[in-house]
Amino acid sequence: MDLGLQGKVAVVTGGASGIGAAISRAFTEEGAAVVVAARRREQANEFVADLRSAGRSARVAQVELTDDGQCREAFRLIGDEFGRIDVLVNNAGVNDGVSLEAGANEFRESLEKNLVQVYRCTHLALPFLKESRGNIVNIGSKVAATGQGGTSGYAASKGGVNALTREWALHLAGSGVRVNCVVPAEVLTPLYRRWLRSSAADPDAAYERLCGMIPLGRRMTTAEEIAKTVVFVASSASSHTTGQILHVDGGYTHLDRAVSIPDR
Repeated sequence: MDLGLQGKVAVVTGGASGIGAAISRAFTEEGAAVVVAARRREQANEFVADLRSAGRSARVAQVELTDDGQCREAFRLIGDEFGRIDVLVNNAGVNDGVSLEAGANEFRESLEKNLVQVYRCTHLALPFLKESRGNIVNIGSKVAATGQGGTSGYAASKGGVNALTREWALHLAGSGVRVNCVVPAEVLTPLYRRWLRSSAADPDAAYERLCGMIPLGRRMTTAEEIAKTVVFVASSASSHTTGQILHVDGGYTHLDRAVSIPDR
């Protein structure tokens, strides 16, 4: 299937590692040019060099997304170089463990890192997206629907991302700009592996226990599965889809995990 992304320009925040890297790579595989907006220049440069060595179109925009000035400059430079933005993927964020006990200052900082920067990037990309009649794909989290315990800032932020997805989809419908949200649950990224090693006495057993709670296939979702959904939703093949919150999680969030599903 031709997804119609050849020659399009996609900006992916946090696009050099984990799910973001898979999303960036998937866009380039469809012929889009990708701007990897990332804080860590060395990591982003290495990732983009790998894409370029495969003949893909990619560049780095080093930016601290919580800094207004840096974000304005980054989007100005993107506009100067490409003259357009067709897709904005708001992927960057961190499950920072800011709990109810942490206090209001820490809570505000978590919202800045996980929600305000999503608004900031979308605000700055909006003139380009209106001109291209492009689209926005937000990356959510199951935590907004399920809770997790001990992460009030992140949960509130991702709930806000869901709400903004619907608000922006309605607000921008007349401009032809689509807005959707793709929600992962348990995805085996390098960061997730490190979390297992640091938090579980027996990481292998913890991994197997988590897989056992995922109804479809009793396995974790891959970053590539998230990326393919993002690219499809952003493409012309999904041209009448907007305001949707799509859970790509093997049924983890909404199906009863206590039910025993026999192999057939």
